[in-house]
Amino acid sequence: MDVELSADFRQAGKVVSVAGFYDGEGKYKVRFMPQFEGEWTYETKSNIKKLNGKKGKLVCTAPAPGNHGLVSVKDTFYFAYSDGTPYHPFGTTCYAWVHQGDSLGDLTVKTLSKRYFNKIRMCIFPKSYRYNKNEPKYYPFEGKPLTDWDYTRFNPAFFRNIEKRIGQLDSLGIQADLIIFHPYDRWGFKNMDAATNDRYIRYVIARFAAYKNVWWSMANEYNLIKSKNMADWQHYLQLFADNDPYNHLRSIHNSGKVFTESPLISHLSIQSRNVEQANDWREKLKKPVIYDECKYEGNIERPWGSLTGRAMTDRIWVGVINGGYVGHGETLLTDDLTSSAVLWWSKGGTLKGESPARIKFLRKIIESAPAYLTPVKSTHRNAWDVNRLSYKDEYFLEYIPYEFQPVLYNLSLPEGKKYEVDVIDTWNMTTEKLPKLYSGRKNVIPLPGKAGMAIRMVLVK
Repeated sequence: MDVELSADFRQAGKVVSVAGFYDGEGKYKVRFMPQFEGEWTYETKSNIKKLNGKKGKLVCTAPAPGNHGLVSVKDTFYFAYSDGTPYHPFGTTCYAWVHQGDSLGDLTVKTLSKRYFNKIRMCIFPKSYRYNKNEPKYYPFEGKPLTDWDYTRFNPAFFRNIEKRIGQLDSLGIQADLIIFHPYDRWGFKNMDAATNDRYIRYVIARFAAYKNVWWSMANEYNLIKSKNMADWQHYLQLFADNDPYNHLRSIHNSGKVFTESPLISHLSIQSRNVEQANDWREKLKKPVIYDECKYEGNIERPWGSLTGRAMTDRIWVGVINGGYVGHGETLLTDDLTSSAVLWWSKGGTLKGESPARIKFLRKIIESAPAYLTPVKSTHRNAWDVNRLSYKDEYFLEYIPYEFQPVLYNLSLPEGKKYEVDVIDTWNMTTEKLPKLYSGRKNVIPLPGKAGMAIRMVLVK
């Protein structure tokens, strides 16, 4: 007999219904994330007598310092925590890090504790691909590897391992962008029947939704999963919308055509090198735009995994200046050149590249700026291909793409107001304040003749 379990949590006319789940060893659990302080009462519902009608109460206290709540969309194009604190995604991709065992997983957490990133894309199912051929420590279903699974019985140890890592990420202030399905599979999980897919999604929601730092990504490269069609993706999005009581962020990542077919996606998750198109996507879809994959800093045999650190840094700056958010990835081979090498993008471990420190530098610049900067076309009458971010007439940030290296630069500012100007070296991570104030449309400022320079202009009040 299938066990059904849920609970209704009530407070002052509010009712939140939460599904329960089986956690092994005869234990059933219901996880609840209250979003309002004060006393809540609850009552369980089940088709099993001993689980039905359990009543109680709990008290939700004020958030601890640093707990800003879950992230949601803010003012159409941006993100913020539930307490109103702005959130600017600076993410990385580390697909199968939770499936590499305790030692390598712990090393990945240690690396992430250096605060380069505040979001990570990660698969729930294990992954089978080049540089990722090892078997996972746990499997999601009971049964016999590699393909004889009992899809009616989840393996609680598999999911406990993931939620342990989600909790560790939360303690570091990192959002866990959980990938529900992906095409890189040798165990049969991409080809499960419709009923199993739905049961899996409901179980994932029941176990993970109470973690405030969870996002739902329906797929990595949805176009490559041939067992699923557009109606399936619409159905999965609807399942999450209907069954997630907290309305965590939802997206679907592409290979080729960007998924734009459903209003249930909260933001765009794009794989493309064309990060300069971020504002075009913003205006077209009226949603936040995240380039979760713009190729990776690395040196492997595929061009998508062989960017220089400078190119990775440049793409992130260009995407941000154009109103988007851009994710990092790393595929750097060092001593081990075999297919069993430990690459960050696949297994985690340590970061070896040059871009993470520069991304952290950019993150500090954006987080110290006024919130919710607006991308605007520069007023330059030249061919620098430069846009700028602005906040009213109080703050401007421009970036000169790294193929240019001017020693003089035309700077246009509002008339009748004076601005301090900082010259930012995005590669050497330095900032130099120019000695004079600037005003009006016709200014020429000195630059060091290096690639990858940014200019910050702040109104003197």
